Amino acid sequence: MAYEAPLNDMAFALQSVADLSRLEGLEPFGNYDPELISPILEEANKLARDVLAPLNTVGDAHGAQLTDEGVKAAPGFADAYAQFRDGGWMGLSAPEEWGGQGLPKALALAVMEMFHAANMSFGLCPMLSFGAIEALIAHGTDEQKQTYLPNLVAGNWTGTMNLTEPQAGSDVGALKTKAIPNEDGSYAITGQKIYITWGDHDVAENIIHLVLARLPDAPEGSRGISLFIVPKMMVNADGSLGERNAVKCIGLEKKMGSHASPTCVMEYDGATGWLIGQENKGLACMFTMMNSARLNVGLEGVAVGEAAYQTAFDYAQERKQGKATGVDGPAPILHHADVRRTLTTMRARVAAARSICYACGVASDLAEAAPDEETRAAAKMREDLLTPIAKAWCTDMGVDVASLGVQIHGGMGFMNETLAGQLYRDSRIAPIYEGTNGIQAIDLVGRKLSGTNGESMRVMLGEVEATAASARATNDPQLVQIADRLRAGADALREASDWMLEAMKDRDQEKALAGATAYLALAGDVIGGHFLTRAAVAARGEEGSFRARQLALAGFFAETVLATAPGRVSGITDGGSPFLENSEALFGIA
Repeated sequence: MAYEAPLNDMAFALQSVADLSRLEGLEPFGNYDPELISPILEEANKLARDVLAPLNTVGDAHGAQLTDEGVKAAPGFADAYAQFRDGGWMGLSAPEEWGGQGLPKALALAVMEMFHAANMSFGLCPMLSFGAIEALIAHGTDEQKQTYLPNLVAGNWTGTMNLTEPQAGSDVGALKTKAIPNEDGSYAITGQKIYITWGDHDVAENIIHLVLARLPDAPEGSRGISLFIVPKMMVNADGSLGERNAVKCIGLEKKMGSHASPTCVMEYDGATGWLIGQENKGLACMFTMMNSARLNVGLEGVAVGEAAYQTAFDYAQERKQGKATGVDGPAPILHHADVRRTLTTMRARVAAARSICYACGVASDLAEAAPDEETRAAAKMREDLLTPIAKAWCTDMGVDVASLGVQIHGGMGFMNETLAGQLYRDSRIAPIYEGTNGIQAIDLVGRKLSGTNGESMRVMLGEVEATAASARATNDPQLVQIADRLRAGADALREASDWMLEAMKDRDQEKALAGATAYLALAGDVIGGHFLTRAAVAARGEEGSFRARQLALAGFFAETVLATAPGRVSGITDGGSPFLENSEALFGIA
Protein backbone atom coordinates (compact mmCIF):
# COMPACT_ATOMS: atom_id res chain seq x y z
CA MET A 1 0.00 0.00 0.00
CA ALA A 2 1.21 3.48 -0.87
CA TYR A 3 -0.13 6.26 1.35
CA GLU A 4 0.83 9.90 1.60
CA ALA A 5 -1.18 12.07 3.96
CA PRO A 6 -2.74 15.19 2.38
CA LEU A 7 -0.87 17.41 4.82
CA ASN A 8 -1.87 20.75 3.34
CA ASP A 9 -5.55 19.80 3.24
CA MET A 10 -5.43 18.54 6.82
CA ALA A 11 -3.66 21.59 8.21
CA PHE A 12 -6.05 23.89 6.34
CA ALA A 13 -9.09 21.99 7.67
CA LEU A 14 -7.76 22.30 11.21
CA GLN A 15 -6.96 25.99 11.09
CA SER A 16 -9.27 27.63 8.58
CA VAL A 17 -12.33 25.36 8.72
CA ALA A 18 -12.50 23.79 12.19
CA ASP A 19 -11.08 26.99 13.74
CA LEU A 20 -8.40 25.42 15.91
CA SER A 21 -7.19 28.93 16.72
CA ARG A 22 -9.99 29.23 19.29
CA LEU A 23 -7.89 27.02 21.57
CA GLU A 24 -4.81 29.24 21.52
CA GLY A 25 -3.94 30.64 24.92
CA LEU A 26 -6.31 28.41 26.89
CA GLU A 27 -4.74 27.07 30.09
CA PRO A 28 -4.94 23.30 29.33
CA PHE A 29 -3.11 23.91 26.03
CA GLY A 30 -0.16 25.90 27.28
CA ASN A 31 2.16 23.88 25.04
CA TYR A 32 0.11 24.48 21.90
CA ASP A 33 1.53 26.73 19.22
CA PRO A 34 0.14 26.83 15.67
CA GLU A 35 3.70 26.41 14.45
CA LEU A 36 3.59 22.87 15.84
CA ILE A 37 0.89 21.70 13.42
CA SER A 38 3.10 21.15 10.39
CA PRO A 39 6.01 19.34 12.10
CA ILE A 40 3.65 17.08 14.07
CA LEU A 41 1.66 16.15 10.96
CA GLU A 42 4.85 15.59 8.98
CA GLU A 43 6.30 13.23 11.59
CA ALA A 44 3.03 11.33 11.89
CA ASN A 45 2.95 10.97 8.11
CA LYS A 46 6.38 9.33 8.18
CA LEU A 47 5.18 6.66 10.60
CA ALA A 48 1.96 6.15 8.64
CA ARG A 49 3.64 6.05 5.23
CA ASP A 50 6.86 4.20 6.00
CA VAL A 51 5.85 1.80 8.80
CA LEU A 52 2.10 1.26 8.99
CA ALA A 53 1.06 1.32 5.33
CA PRO A 54 3.49 -1.45 4.28
CA LEU A 55 1.95 -3.69 6.97
CA ASN A 56 -1.65 -3.18 5.85
CA THR A 57 -1.87 -5.93 3.25
CA VAL A 58 0.45 -8.14 5.31
CA GLY A 59 -1.90 -7.90 8.25
CA ASP A 60 -4.91 -8.60 6.06
CA ALA A 61 -3.31 -11.77 4.71
CA HIS A 62 -1.95 -13.15 8.00
CA GLY A 63 -4.28 -11.73 10.65
CA ALA A 64 -3.82 -12.19 14.37
CA GLN A 65 -3.48 -15.73 15.74
CA LEU A 66 -4.72 -17.31 18.96
CA THR A 67 -2.06 -19.57 20.52
CA ASP A 68 -1.68 -21.39 23.82
CA GLU A 69 0.19 -18.33 25.13
CA GLY A 70 -2.52 -15.89 24.00
CA VAL A 71 -3.08 -13.77 20.92
CA LYS A 72 -0.11 -13.05 18.67
CA ALA A 73 -0.34 -9.92 16.55
CA ALA A 74 0.17 -10.02 12.80
CA PRO A 75 3.78 -9.93 11.58
CA GLY A 76 5.45 -6.57 12.12
CA PHE A 77 2.71 -5.11 14.31
CA ALA A 78 4.61 -5.38 17.59
CA ASP A 79 7.58 -3.47 16.15
CA ALA A 80 5.23 -0.89 14.61
CA TYR A 81 3.50 -0.40 17.95
CA ALA A 82 6.87 0.08 19.65
CA GLN A 83 7.63 2.92 17.22
CA PHE A 84 4.17 4.40 17.84
CA ARG A 85 4.73 4.19 21.61
CA ASP A 86 8.27 5.54 21.55
CA GLY A 87 7.14 8.46 19.39
CA GLY A 88 4.82 9.61 22.18
CA TRP A 89 1.77 9.48 19.93
CA MET A 90 -0.49 7.92 22.55
CA GLY A 91 -0.16 10.90 24.86
CA LEU A 92 -0.47 13.67 22.28
CA SER A 93 -3.72 15.11 23.67
CA ALA A 94 -3.52 13.64 27.21
CA PRO A 95 -3.00 16.00 30.17
CA GLU A 96 0.58 16.74 31.14
CA GLU A 97 -0.30 15.66 34.68
CA TRP A 98 -0.31 12.06 33.47
CA GLY A 99 2.64 12.28 31.12
CA GLY A 100 0.80 13.58 28.06
CA GLN A 101 1.64 16.55 25.87
CA GLY A 102 -1.54 18.54 26.51
CA LEU A 103 -2.23 19.33 22.86
CA PRO A 104 -5.68 19.76 21.30
CA LYS A 105 -7.84 16.73 20.59
CA ALA A 106 -8.46 17.93 17.03
CA LEU A 107 -4.73 17.77 16.31
CA ALA A 108 -4.60 14.25 17.73
CA LEU A 109 -7.55 13.36 15.49
CA ALA A 110 -5.61 14.49 12.44
CA VAL A 111 -2.70 12.29 13.50
CA MET A 112 -4.98 9.30 14.06
CA GLU A 113 -6.58 9.87 10.66
CA MET A 114 -3.21 9.11 9.09
CA PHE A 115 -2.71 5.96 11.15
CA HIS A 116 -6.19 4.66 10.33
CA ALA A 117 -5.76 5.50 6.64
CA ALA A 118 -2.45 3.69 6.46
CA ASN A 119 -3.58 0.71 8.51
CA MET A 120 -7.04 0.67 10.09
CA SER A 121 -6.40 -2.61 11.93
CA PHE A 122 -3.43 -1.02 13.70
CA GLY A 123 -5.27 2.22 14.46
CA LEU A 124 -8.00 0.36 16.32
CA CYS A 125 -5.57 -0.55 19.11
CA PRO A 126 -4.73 2.98 20.34
CA MET A 127 -8.28 4.14 19.55
CA LEU A 128 -9.67 2.08 22.44
CA SER A 129 -6.87 3.27 24.72
CA PHE A 130 -7.88 6.89 24.10
CA GLY A 131 -11.35 6.08 25.39
CA ALA A 132 -10.04 4.24 28.44
CA ILE A 133 -7.86 7.23 29.32
CA GLU A 134 -10.80 9.64 29.04
CA ALA A 135 -13.03 7.39 31.17
CA LEU A 136 -10.42 7.09 33.92
CA ILE A 137 -9.73 10.83 33.95
CA ALA A 138 -13.45 11.56 34.23
CA HIS A 139 -14.54 8.84 36.66
CA GLY A 140 -11.56 7.11 38.27
CA THR A 141 -10.42 7.55 41.85
CA ASP A 142 -7.10 9.23 42.56
CA GLU A 143 -5.58 5.82 43.29
CA GLN A 144 -6.91 4.37 40.02
CA LYS A 145 -5.54 7.30 38.06
CA GLN A 146 -2.13 6.97 39.67
CA THR A 147 -2.10 3.22 39.06
CA TYR A 148 -3.18 3.12 35.42
CA LEU A 149 -2.98 6.48 33.65
CA PRO A 150 0.81 7.01 33.39
CA ASN A 151 1.34 3.70 31.58
CA LEU A 152 -1.79 4.05 29.42
CA VAL A 153 -0.76 7.57 28.38
CA ALA A 154 2.79 6.39 27.67
CA GLY A 155 1.43 3.57 25.53
CA ASN A 156 3.11 0.91 27.67
CA TRP A 157 -0.34 -0.53 28.37
CA THR A 158 -3.42 -0.57 26.15
CA GLY A 159 -7.11 -0.31 27.01
CA THR A 160 -10.27 -2.09 25.90
CA MET A 161 -14.03 -1.60 26.20
CA ASN A 162 -16.04 -4.68 27.22
CA LEU A 163 -19.78 -4.25 26.68
CA THR A 164 -21.24 -6.79 24.27
CA GLU A 165 -22.33 -10.29 25.28
CA PRO A 166 -23.83 -13.07 23.15
CA GLN A 167 -27.38 -12.19 24.28
CA ALA A 168 -26.79 -8.44 24.66
CA GLY A 169 -25.71 -6.48 21.61
CA SER A 170 -26.99 -2.92 21.37
CA ASP A 171 -29.30 -3.67 24.31
CA VAL A 172 -26.55 -3.31 26.89
CA GLY A 173 -29.11 -3.55 29.70
CA ALA A 174 -29.49 -7.26 28.96
CA LEU A 175 -25.91 -8.14 29.96
CA LYS A 176 -25.37 -10.85 32.59
CA THR A 177 -21.69 -10.62 33.59
CA LYS A 178 -21.51 -10.71 37.40
CA ALA A 179 -19.41 -8.75 39.87
CA ILE A 180 -19.24 -10.26 43.37
CA PRO A 181 -17.69 -8.11 46.13
CA ASN A 182 -14.48 -9.40 47.71
CA GLU A 183 -13.49 -8.67 51.31
CA ASP A 184 -10.60 -6.40 50.24
CA GLY A 185 -12.84 -3.99 48.31
CA SER A 186 -12.22 -5.56 44.92
CA TYR A 187 -14.74 -7.61 42.94
CA ALA A 188 -14.73 -11.02 41.30
CA ILE A 189 -15.84 -10.59 37.68
CA THR A 190 -17.36 -13.59 35.92
CA GLY A 191 -18.88 -13.68 32.44
CA GLN A 192 -18.20 -13.68 28.74
CA LYS A 193 -17.80 -10.73 26.37
CA ILE A 194 -17.72 -10.85 22.59
CA TYR A 195 -16.47 -8.56 19.81
CA ILE A 196 -13.72 -7.12 22.03
CA THR A 197 -11.34 -5.20 19.78
CA TRP A 198 -7.68 -5.89 20.61
CA GLY A 199 -8.95 -7.78 23.68
CA ASP A 200 -5.69 -9.72 23.81
CA HIS A 201 -2.34 -9.28 22.07
CA ASP A 202 1.40 -9.24 22.55
CA VAL A 203 2.26 -5.69 21.43
CA ALA A 204 2.13 -4.16 24.93
CA GLU A 205 3.00 -5.50 28.36
CA ASN A 206 -0.44 -5.11 29.92
CA ILE A 207 -4.07 -4.62 28.87
CA ILE A 208 -6.53 -2.66 31.00
CA HIS A 209 -10.07 -3.90 30.42
CA LEU A 210 -13.02 -1.66 31.26
CA VAL A 211 -15.87 -4.11 31.87
CA LEU A 212 -19.59 -3.63 32.40
CA ALA A 213 -21.06 -6.06 34.93
CA ARG A 214 -23.88 -6.44 37.47
CA LEU A 215 -23.58 -6.39 41.24
CA PRO A 216 -25.70 -8.82 43.27
CA ASP A 217 -29.31 -7.61 43.58
CA ALA A 218 -28.67 -4.82 41.03
CA PRO A 219 -31.80 -3.37 39.37
CA GLU A 220 -32.84 -4.85 36.06
CA GLY A 221 -31.88 -3.25 32.78
CA SER A 222 -29.41 -0.44 32.26
CA ARG A 223 -30.08 1.00 35.73
CA GLY A 224 -28.25 -1.95 37.27
CA ILE A 225 -24.95 -1.82 35.41
CA SER A 226 -21.60 -0.97 36.99
CA LEU A 227 -18.18 -0.39 35.43
CA PHE A 228 -15.00 -2.14 36.54
CA ILE A 229 -11.26 -2.00 35.81
CA VAL A 230 -9.91 -5.49 35.17
CA PRO A 231 -6.19 -5.62 34.25
CA LYS A 232 -4.79 -8.55 32.30
CA MET A 233 -1.76 -8.51 34.59
CA MET A 234 -2.22 -7.52 38.20
CA VAL A 235 -0.43 -4.32 39.22
CA ASN A 236 1.62 -4.38 42.42
CA ALA A 237 1.68 -1.52 44.92
CA ASP A 238 5.01 -0.31 43.52
CA GLY A 239 3.60 -0.22 39.97
CA SER A 240 5.33 -3.39 38.79
CA LEU A 241 3.38 -6.17 37.13
CA GLY A 242 2.31 -9.16 39.20
CA GLU A 243 0.42 -12.34 38.46
CA ARG A 244 -1.86 -12.99 35.49
CA ASN A 245 -5.51 -12.15 36.21
CA ALA A 246 -8.29 -14.67 35.54
CA VAL A 247 -9.20 -13.24 32.15
CA LYS A 248 -8.30 -14.65 28.74
CA CYS A 249 -9.25 -14.74 25.10
CA ILE A 250 -11.00 -18.02 24.27
CA GLY A 251 -11.64 -17.33 20.60
CA LEU A 252 -10.98 -14.94 17.71
CA GLU A 253 -13.90 -13.87 15.56
CA LYS A 254 -13.73 -14.72 11.84
CA LYS A 255 -14.37 -11.42 10.07
CA MET A 256 -14.83 -10.06 6.57
CA GLY A 257 -12.22 -7.35 7.16
CA SER A 258 -9.76 -5.72 9.59
CA HIS A 259 -8.13 -9.12 9.95
CA ALA A 260 -5.05 -7.85 11.78
CA SER A 261 -7.20 -6.35 14.54
CA PRO A 262 -7.88 -9.24 16.95
CA THR A 263 -11.60 -9.28 17.77
CA CYS A 264 -11.78 -11.47 20.85
CA VAL A 265 -14.22 -13.58 22.81
CA MET A 266 -13.13 -12.81 26.37
CA GLU A 267 -13.79 -15.03 29.36
CA TYR A 268 -13.73 -13.62 32.90
CA ASP A 269 -13.55 -16.40 35.48
CA GLY A 270 -13.61 -14.66 38.85
CA ALA A 271 -11.16 -12.06 37.57
CA THR A 272 -10.20 -9.35 40.05
CA GLY A 273 -11.58 -5.93 39.24
CA TRP A 274 -12.24 -2.57 40.86
CA LEU A 275 -15.33 -0.38 40.63
CA ILE A 276 -15.11 2.82 38.57
CA GLY A 277 -17.54 5.49 39.67
CA GLN A 278 -20.69 4.66 41.61
CA GLU A 279 -22.50 1.37 41.88
CA ASN A 280 -25.17 0.88 39.18
CA LYS A 281 -23.96 4.01 37.36
CA GLY A 282 -21.57 2.25 35.02
CA LEU A 283 -23.34 3.05 31.80
CA ALA A 284 -22.91 6.78 32.39
CA CYS A 285 -19.19 6.20 32.95
CA MET A 286 -18.93 4.01 29.88
CA PHE A 287 -20.56 6.69 27.73
CA THR A 288 -17.48 8.84 28.27
CA MET A 289 -15.48 6.11 26.56
CA MET A 290 -18.16 5.45 23.95
CA ASN A 291 -18.42 9.09 22.88
CA SER A 292 -14.66 9.22 22.45
CA ALA A 293 -14.84 6.05 20.38
CA ARG A 294 -17.75 7.34 18.29
CA LEU A 295 -15.81 10.36 17.13
CA ASN A 296 -12.75 8.25 16.44
CA VAL A 297 -14.80 5.69 14.53
CA GLY A 298 -16.20 8.54 12.43
CA LEU A 299 -12.61 9.46 11.75
CA GLU A 300 -12.04 5.91 10.51
CA GLY A 301 -14.59 6.63 7.80
CA VAL A 302 -12.59 9.69 6.79
CA ALA A 303 -9.35 7.74 6.83
CA VAL A 304 -10.52 4.76 4.81
CA GLY A 305 -12.21 7.12 2.37
CA GLU A 306 -8.94 9.02 1.89
CA ALA A 307 -7.02 5.76 1.41
CA ALA A 308 -9.63 4.55 -1.10
CA TYR A 309 -9.43 7.83 -3.00
CA GLN A 310 -5.63 7.74 -3.19
CA THR A 311 -5.64 4.11 -4.31
CA ALA A 312 -8.27 4.77 -6.97
CA PHE A 313 -6.54 7.93 -8.19
CA ASP A 314 -3.22 6.12 -8.58
CA TYR A 315 -4.91 3.32 -10.50
CA ALA A 316 -6.77 5.77 -12.75
CA GLN A 317 -3.47 7.32 -13.80
CA GLU A 318 -1.93 3.93 -14.63
CA ARG A 319 -4.79 1.94 -16.14
CA LYS A 320 -5.10 2.56 -19.88
CA GLN A 321 -8.35 1.82 -21.65
CA GLY A 322 -10.37 3.53 -24.37
CA LYS A 323 -9.57 6.66 -26.31
CA ALA A 324 -9.45 10.28 -25.23
CA THR A 325 -8.96 13.53 -27.09
CA GLY A 326 -5.30 14.50 -27.35
CA VAL A 327 -3.98 11.11 -26.25
CA ASP A 328 -2.31 8.74 -28.69
CA GLY A 329 -3.37 5.13 -28.26
CA PRO A 330 -5.19 3.82 -25.18
CA ALA A 331 -5.68 6.61 -22.64
CA PRO A 332 -5.33 6.44 -18.85
CA ILE A 333 -8.88 6.13 -17.53
CA LEU A 334 -8.36 9.39 -15.61
CA HIS A 335 -9.07 11.11 -18.94
CA HIS A 336 -12.65 9.77 -18.97
CA ALA A 337 -15.21 12.21 -17.57
CA ASP A 338 -17.16 9.64 -15.58
CA VAL A 339 -14.00 8.46 -13.83
CA ARG A 340 -13.07 12.05 -12.94
CA ARG A 341 -16.61 12.62 -11.68
CA THR A 342 -16.36 9.55 -9.45
CA LEU A 343 -12.97 10.60 -8.08
CA THR A 344 -14.29 14.11 -7.38
CA THR A 345 -17.26 12.62 -5.55
CA MET A 346 -14.86 10.64 -3.39
CA ARG A 347 -12.60 13.57 -2.64
CA ALA A 348 -15.38 16.07 -1.88
CA ARG A 349 -17.15 13.73 0.53
CA VAL A 350 -13.91 12.89 2.34
CA ALA A 351 -13.08 16.59 2.71
CA ALA A 352 -16.54 17.33 4.14
CA ALA A 353 -16.30 14.44 6.60
CA ARG A 354 -12.80 15.44 7.71
CA SER A 355 -14.03 18.91 8.62
CA ILE A 356 -17.02 17.55 10.56
CA CYS A 357 -14.73 15.36 12.69
CA TYR A 358 -12.13 18.07 13.27
CA ALA A 359 -14.81 20.60 14.22
CA CYS A 360 -16.27 18.10 16.68
CA GLY A 361 -12.81 17.71 18.21
CA VAL A 362 -12.41 21.48 18.63
CA ALA A 363 -15.87 21.68 20.23
CA SER A 364 -14.91 18.89 22.64
CA ASP A 365 -11.78 20.76 23.72
CA LEU A 366 -13.66 24.03 24.14
CA ALA A 367 -16.35 22.29 26.20
CA GLU A 368 -13.67 21.44 28.77
CA ALA A 369 -11.16 24.26 28.45
CA ALA A 370 -13.03 27.49 27.66
CA PRO A 371 -12.65 30.00 30.51
CA ASP A 372 -16.35 30.91 30.82
CA GLU A 373 -19.39 28.72 31.41
CA GLU A 374 -21.38 30.17 28.51
CA THR A 375 -18.71 29.19 25.97
CA ARG A 376 -18.26 25.77 27.55
CA ALA A 377 -22.01 25.10 27.42
CA ALA A 378 -22.28 26.21 23.79
CA ALA A 379 -19.30 24.07 22.83
CA LYS A 380 -20.72 21.04 24.65
CA MET A 381 -24.01 21.46 22.81
CA ARG A 382 -22.10 21.60 19.51
CA GLU A 383 -20.02 18.53 20.40
CA ASP A 384 -23.17 16.61 21.32
CA LEU A 385 -24.86 17.54 18.05
CA LEU A 386 -21.88 16.71 15.84
CA THR A 387 -20.89 13.42 17.51
CA PRO A 388 -23.68 11.20 16.07
CA ILE A 389 -23.32 12.94 12.71
CA ALA A 390 -19.55 12.45 12.72
CA LYS A 391 -19.95 8.80 13.61
CA ALA A 392 -22.78 7.88 11.25
CA TRP A 393 -22.44 10.22 8.26
CA CYS A 394 -18.68 9.82 8.07
CA THR A 395 -18.69 6.03 8.34
CA ASP A 396 -21.46 5.68 5.77
CA MET A 397 -19.37 7.95 3.58
CA GLY A 398 -16.31 5.75 4.12
CA VAL A 399 -18.16 2.64 2.92
CA ASP A 400 -19.63 4.46 -0.09
CA VAL A 401 -16.29 5.94 -1.10
CA ALA A 402 -14.50 2.61 -0.65
CA SER A 403 -17.16 1.06 -2.89
CA LEU A 404 -16.54 3.74 -5.51
CA GLY A 405 -12.85 2.90 -5.26
CA VAL A 406 -13.63 -0.69 -6.19
CA GLN A 407 -15.69 0.61 -9.11
CA ILE A 408 -12.82 2.72 -10.43
CA HIS A 409 -10.68 -0.43 -10.50
CA GLY A 410 -13.30 -2.32 -12.50
CA GLY A 411 -12.83 -6.07 -12.39
CA MET A 412 -9.46 -5.69 -10.72
CA GLY A 413 -11.20 -4.09 -7.75
CA PHE A 414 -12.85 -7.43 -7.06
CA MET A 415 -9.53 -9.24 -7.07
CA ASN A 416 -7.20 -9.71 -4.12
CA GLU A 417 -4.30 -8.27 -6.11
CA THR A 418 -5.47 -4.71 -5.45
CA LEU A 419 -5.97 -2.87 -2.17
CA ALA A 420 -9.42 -1.58 -3.16
CA GLY A 421 -11.23 -4.72 -2.05
CA GLN A 422 -9.51 -4.78 1.34
CA LEU A 423 -10.40 -1.15 2.02
CA TYR A 424 -14.03 -1.89 1.21
CA ARG A 425 -14.05 -4.90 3.54
CA ASP A 426 -12.27 -3.03 6.31
CA SER A 427 -14.61 -0.04 6.09
CA ARG A 428 -17.82 -2.01 6.53
CA ILE A 429 -17.50 -2.52 10.28
CA ALA A 430 -17.34 1.20 11.08
CA PRO A 431 -21.11 1.89 10.62
CA ILE A 432 -21.72 -0.92 13.14
CA TYR A 433 -19.12 0.01 15.77
CA GLU A 434 -20.09 1.90 18.95
CA GLY A 435 -23.84 1.86 18.35
CA THR A 436 -25.06 1.22 14.83
CA ASN A 437 -25.72 4.20 12.62
CA GLY A 438 -29.45 3.72 13.10
CA ILE A 439 -28.88 4.18 16.83
CA GLN A 440 -26.87 7.33 16.10
CA ALA A 441 -29.82 8.69 14.11
CA ILE A 442 -32.19 7.93 17.00
CA ASP A 443 -29.76 9.67 19.37
CA LEU A 444 -29.61 12.70 17.09
CA VAL A 445 -33.37 13.27 16.97
CA GLY A 446 -34.24 11.89 20.41
CA ARG A 447 -31.55 13.52 22.54
CA LYS A 448 -29.47 16.04 20.64
CA LEU A 449 -32.34 17.73 18.76
CA SER A 450 -35.34 17.17 21.05
CA GLY A 451 -33.23 17.32 24.20
CA THR A 452 -32.35 20.95 23.46
CA ASN A 453 -35.80 21.75 22.03
CA GLY A 454 -34.10 22.33 18.70
CA GLU A 455 -31.64 24.92 19.98
CA SER A 456 -28.55 22.91 19.04
CA MET A 457 -29.65 22.70 15.41
CA ARG A 458 -30.91 26.29 15.30
CA VAL A 459 -27.48 27.57 16.34
CA MET A 460 -25.81 25.29 13.81
CA LEU A 461 -28.10 26.48 11.04
CA GLY A 462 -27.38 30.08 11.99
CA GLU A 463 -23.70 29.41 11.27
CA VAL A 464 -24.57 27.64 8.01
CA GLU A 465 -26.55 30.66 6.87
CA ALA A 466 -23.71 33.00 7.90
CA THR A 467 -21.33 30.94 5.76
CA ALA A 468 -23.72 31.23 2.82
CA ALA A 469 -23.88 34.98 3.34
CA SER A 470 -20.09 35.29 3.42
CA ALA A 471 -19.82 33.31 0.20
CA ARG A 472 -22.42 35.49 -1.50
CA ALA A 473 -20.69 38.66 -0.27
CA THR A 474 -17.55 37.78 -2.25
CA ASN A 475 -19.46 38.47 -5.50
CA ASP A 476 -17.53 35.61 -7.04
CA PRO A 477 -20.05 33.99 -9.43
CA GLN A 478 -19.08 30.46 -8.43
CA LEU A 479 -19.24 31.20 -4.73
CA VAL A 480 -22.58 32.96 -5.15
CA GLN A 481 -23.97 29.85 -6.83
CA ILE A 482 -22.59 27.67 -4.02
CA ALA A 483 -24.12 30.06 -1.47
CA ASP A 484 -27.56 29.68 -3.04
CA ARG A 485 -27.35 25.90 -2.89
CA LEU A 486 -26.16 26.01 0.72
CA ARG A 487 -28.96 28.36 1.75
CA ALA A 488 -31.55 26.09 0.13
CA GLY A 489 -30.02 23.12 1.94
CA ALA A 490 -30.24 25.01 5.24
CA ASP A 491 -33.90 25.80 4.60
CA ALA A 492 -34.59 22.12 3.93
CA LEU A 493 -32.80 21.02 7.10
CA ARG A 494 -34.67 23.65 9.13
CA GLU A 495 -38.00 22.41 7.78
CA ALA A 496 -37.11 18.80 8.55
CA SER A 497 -35.88 19.76 12.05
CA ASP A 498 -39.10 21.61 12.86
CA TRP A 499 -41.14 18.61 11.73
CA MET A 500 -39.01 16.25 13.82
CA LEU A 501 -39.49 18.36 16.93
CA GLU A 502 -43.25 18.47 16.49
CA ALA A 503 -43.47 14.74 15.78
CA MET A 504 -41.52 13.95 18.94
CA LYS A 505 -43.63 16.34 21.04
CA ASP A 506 -46.90 14.96 19.66
CA ARG A 507 -45.75 11.49 20.71
CA ASP A 508 -45.73 10.40 17.08
CA GLN A 509 -42.27 9.07 17.81
CA GLU A 510 -42.61 5.97 15.68
CA LYS A 511 -43.06 8.07 12.57
CA ALA A 512 -40.31 10.47 13.61
CA LEU A 513 -37.83 7.67 14.23
CA ALA A 514 -38.73 6.06 10.91
CA GLY A 515 -37.29 9.20 9.30
CA ALA A 516 -34.33 9.56 11.64
CA THR A 517 -31.69 7.99 9.38
CA ALA A 518 -32.77 10.12 6.43
CA TYR A 519 -32.72 13.17 8.71
CA LEU A 520 -29.16 12.46 9.87
CA ALA A 521 -28.06 12.02 6.26
CA LEU A 522 -29.52 15.41 5.34
CA ALA A 523 -27.93 17.04 8.39
CA GLY A 524 -24.53 15.62 7.46
CA ASP A 525 -24.90 16.77 3.87
CA VAL A 526 -25.80 20.35 4.83
CA ILE A 527 -23.21 20.68 7.59
CA GLY A 528 -20.58 19.07 5.36
CA GLY A 529 -21.50 21.53 2.61
CA HIS A 530 -21.21 24.36 5.11
CA PHE A 531 -17.63 23.38 5.93
CA LEU A 532 -16.68 22.95 2.27
CA THR A 533 -18.10 26.39 1.51
CA ARG A 534 -16.23 27.87 4.44
CA ALA A 535 -13.06 26.28 3.06
CA ALA A 536 -13.66 27.74 -0.40
CA VAL A 537 -14.16 31.23 1.04
CA ALA A 538 -11.12 30.96 3.32
CA ALA A 539 -8.96 29.68 0.44
CA ARG A 540 -9.40 32.88 -1.57
CA GLY A 541 -6.16 34.09 -0.04
CA GLU A 542 -4.24 30.90 -0.82
CA GLU A 543 -2.09 30.13 -3.85
CA GLY A 544 -3.80 29.35 -7.15
CA SER A 545 -4.01 25.56 -7.36
CA PHE A 546 -5.00 25.13 -3.71
CA ARG A 547 -7.67 27.84 -4.03
CA ALA A 548 -9.00 26.28 -7.20
CA ARG A 549 -9.19 22.86 -5.58
CA GLN A 550 -11.22 24.08 -2.62
CA LEU A 551 -13.59 25.92 -4.94
CA ALA A 552 -13.96 22.88 -7.18
CA LEU A 553 -14.79 20.58 -4.26
CA ALA A 554 -17.32 22.97 -2.74
CA GLY A 555 -18.93 23.65 -6.10
CA PHE A 556 -19.19 19.99 -7.02
CA PHE A 557 -20.66 19.10 -3.62
CA ALA A 558 -23.15 21.96 -3.90
CA GLU A 559 -24.42 20.88 -7.30
CA THR A 560 -24.50 17.12 -6.69
CA VAL A 561 -25.45 16.90 -2.99
CA LEU A 562 -26.85 20.19 -1.68
CA ALA A 563 -28.97 20.60 -4.81
CA THR A 564 -30.95 17.49 -3.81
CA ALA A 565 -31.68 18.68 -0.25
CA PRO A 566 -35.06 20.41 -0.83
CA GLY A 567 -36.50 17.31 -2.47
CA ARG A 568 -35.50 15.05 0.41
CA VAL A 569 -37.64 16.62 3.13
CA SER A 570 -40.73 14.60 2.22
CA GLY A 571 -38.66 11.41 2.46
CA ILE A 572 -38.04 12.34 6.10
CA THR A 573 -41.52 13.53 7.01
CA ASP A 574 -43.55 10.98 5.01
CA GLY A 575 -41.10 8.28 4.04
CA GLY A 576 -41.93 6.10 7.03
CA SER A 577 -45.70 6.19 6.59
CA PRO A 578 -46.08 3.49 3.91
CA PHE A 579 -44.36 0.75 5.89
CA LEU A 580 -45.64 1.88 9.30
CA GLU A 581 -49.25 1.93 8.08
CA ASN A 582 -48.88 -1.38 6.25
CA SER A 583 -46.69 -3.25 8.69
CA GLU A 584 -48.98 -6.28 8.80
CA ALA A 585 -48.96 -6.67 5.03
CA LEU A 586 -45.23 -6.06 4.71
CA PHE A 587 -43.88 -7.81 7.79
CA GLY A 588 -46.67 -9.83 9.31
CA ILE A 589 -46.91 -7.61 12.40
CA ALA A 590 -49.85 -5.46 13.46
